[in-house]
Formats: sequence, structure tokens, C-alpha cells
Amino acid sequence: MGENNDVPASPSSSASSSAHPARARRSQRSPSPARLAVSEESADPPAVASPTGWLLLVYRVPSEPTRLRAAVWRRIKSLGAIYLQSSVAALPASSAAERALRKLRSEIADMSGTAILLSCEVLAGQADILAQFKAARNDEYEEIVDKCADFLAGIDKEYAENHFSYAELEENEVDLVKLRTWLARVRERDAFGADGLQQAVTCLAECEEKLEAYAVRVYAEEAESR
Repeated sequence: MGENNDVPASPSSSASSSAHPARARRSQRSPSPARLAVSEESADPPAVASPTGWLLLVYRVPSEPTRLRAAVWRRIKSLGAIYLQSSVAALPASSAAERALRKLRSEIADMSGTAILLSCEVLAGQADILAQFKAARNDEYEEIVDKCADFLAGIDKEYAENHFSYAELEENEVDLVKLRTWLARVRERDAFGADGLQQAVTCLAECEEKLEAYAVRVYAEEAESR
């Protein structure tokens, strides 16, 4: 089997947001749906799944070019799968996971590689697999917390440099949407309720509140300049 190279993970998400003065002023009067969603997430954590089965993808891809193995690695990580050993990835069984792994298996075949998709139950070591899966999600939650800290520091910098413009507000809104989307994706693959979720939700809510206060300042500065 080909080995799984340690390729640096680069979680990313793409989202679009537009800032318009009239729309922005309306947001002062009532919380946005996205902001409400963050609060609801904090109060209503996802149900923890009961592991009834696992899907295993056992694959081999050509050693050259190395970009092929890197591409497979990134896809597997984006699905939230864990590696049990080199080139053996596991996901909790579900229809969505099966569709995704079947698609990846087909793509590996197109790379002149081989892949076998198995459905199985764990006879021994279930606790170890669950711990590994939760640890993977906690690593992602920790990354989100770090990015939230960067976001808050960026807003503080806007205040320090007296930058209060719609352009700056729009840029920060785009960054916040990316954080929301990233957290939503990690939650979707957090099948067993990793304990890092609450901190990530709390930090994102803090970012929401900080941006809301910054927006109010932008509106005030704009009104004074007229």
C-alpha cells in the first residue's frame, strides 16, 4: 500500500458577503439570522451518534506524481475521516459518507490507483477509534478558536488605527462568514460530540458581537462625515 504523506492540512471555506449601508443599518435594529444561528448552536448541541458501523477505504495511489496522494489525503481529511494506518481511512457509516467514499474510490481509479470500500463493525478497540475521531474534531475546533482570536485582534487593530469605513466592515463581514461556514462543516462531521465544540461556538459568538459593535461605530462615523 502507498504511504500517507504528512501533507499540511489547509482547511478552507469559501463564502461571499456584501456590505450595503442600508442593509447594514437594518442589521442594527435586529440580529441577523446568522447571528441567531450561532446562539442557537450554543444552546442546542448536536445529538451524539451511537456508532453502529464504519466504512473503511483501503487504497493505493501511484507514488508519482506526489500531488495525487496529496489530493486524496486532502479529500479524506475534508470528509472528517481518520487514518487507522497508512492508506486506510475510516468514517462512521452513513448514506452521505458512503456516497462520498464511493466517489473518492472512483477518482482514485481514474488516477490509475486501486481502492476497496468496506462496511464493518468494530469487534475490539471501539473506544480507541472514537477517541481518535473526537481528537480530530477537537483539532479542527481549536483551529477555529485560533482564527477567531485573529479576527478579534483584527477588529481591535481597526479601532487602534481609526479605520471605520464600509470597505473595512465588508472585509470583516466576509471573514466572519468564512468562520461560520467552517464551524458548520466541522459540526456536520462531528458525529460523536467532541468537547471542543462549545468553546468554538462561544468564540464565534464573541466575534459576532465584536463586529456588531464595530458596525455601529462605522455607521456613526459615516453619519458625522456627511
